[in-house]
Amino acid sequence: MRVFLIASYELGHQPLQVAAPAARLRARGHDVRCRDLSIEEWDPELVAWADCIAFSVPMHTASQIARQAIARVRVQRPELPVAGYGLYGQMLDDVADRVLAGETDAALVDWVEGADGLTIIHLGREAAAPGAALPARDLLPALDRYAHLVVAGTERTVGYVEASHGCAHRCRHCPVPVVYNGRIRIVEHDAVLSDIAQQVSAGARHITFGDPDFLNGVHHSVRVVRAMHERFPEITFDCTVKVEHVLRHDDIWAEFAESGCLFVVSAFESVDDTTLAHLDKGHTVADMARSVRILREHGIAVRPSWMPFTPWTTLTHVQDLLDFVAENDLVGNVDPVHYTIRLLLPRGSLLLDHPDLAASLNSYDDTRGSYQWRATDPAIDELQSQLATLVEKRAAADDPISVVYDAVREACGLAPLGLDPNAADAVPRLTESWFCCAEPTAVQLGSLRE
Repeated sequence: MRVFLIASYELGHQPLQVAAPAARLRARGHDVRCRDLSIEEWDPELVAWADCIAFSVPMHTASQIARQAIARVRVQRPELPVAGYGLYGQMLDDVADRVLAGETDAALVDWVEGADGLTIIHLGREAAAPGAALPARDLLPALDRYAHLVVAGTERTVGYVEASHGCAHRCRHCPVPVVYNGRIRIVEHDAVLSDIAQQVSAGARHITFGDPDFLNGVHHSVRVVRAMHERFPEITFDCTVKVEHVLRHDDIWAEFAESGCLFVVSAFESVDDTTLAHLDKGHTVADMARSVRILREHGIAVRPSWMPFTPWTTLTHVQDLLDFVAENDLVGNVDPVHYTIRLLLPRGSLLLDHPDLAASLNSYDDTRGSYQWRATDPAIDELQSQLATLVEKRAAADDPISVVYDAVREACGLAPLGLDPNAADAVPRLTESWFCCAEPTAVQLGSLRE
């Protein structure tokens, strides 16, 4: 079979969710071609070549871009079998012939090899298949075309791996528990190390561990970090960790720092404890401040992700968030887009049955792939739109982070701080912002090229 796998958008890293199934399909004798729409142009010739086509949709933005692309496929070849797979696979059930969610590699092979019919498969409870082939990264653009690490005025090529899938937690705004229901699947130690090795050989000098929470399987993750550092002592890394895990596993950070951990992404979301409780985040505002101090003591930066705009947001909440960032010396650690993030409510969201949401909830919007909602205070919706436009324009002008931060403060009725615009350069970061559980930006949705 001639199989065409497409990555719609995967947050700036080389798409593992395409490379992994591509390897499995190729090992079974299929002819596989891949395309990454985040950096490559749409290719009608590959659509004409294919016997079937599958779209990787690990996040909401990817599902929205995939819908645009599937519409093109239907015009060019309406008979071509189309699948959507990944965390947001079920979002394509009205436009694809097969949709798959969870541990999808084996199910995708089954579909290619003859299974038919529309099926939403939540495979989070199935055992992850051992001995999978090394991800076929040779079928994708080179690593140096993806997001880079910026540290100490230099840029490094970044690789991406996952040591586990799923999550042990059930944060109500997160798409992961909808599929995995509080479960995790460990990726074999040797498989993770082999994939790291092939990316280092391809030029990677930094590794992002993309697990929803790298410390869900803490003993496994520590073993992986130790083995990576022993084999590649010059390689640095980052990972994503819940606030509560930063605190609970405070004994590992000295070793992680010694092993090359430069920063930790952590979903802080809000500085309102009531909102954090609504989201079932498992931490408080005080916990967030403690996590910053713990990591900073070991020389590890925190890159918090925020979701300031929810149905319960007030102007005071937004102002308090901006003040929290300043008081904890985090201005250079926050990508300004995070000041504009608005809660996403896709189908199946665990928040939909929350009693405090009912008064704000509107109908489902097929074109946006989410339920619409309005803030209790209409001025908050206007503020979010204003900040989104402001930050997008400032980013396009390449304004320093501290300058954008001050512009956001002023828009929210706070005095600017006038911080050193060069200070943010000392904080390690990737050149593409990480955020999820959020409505996509206009720039992201415009990524499908002619």
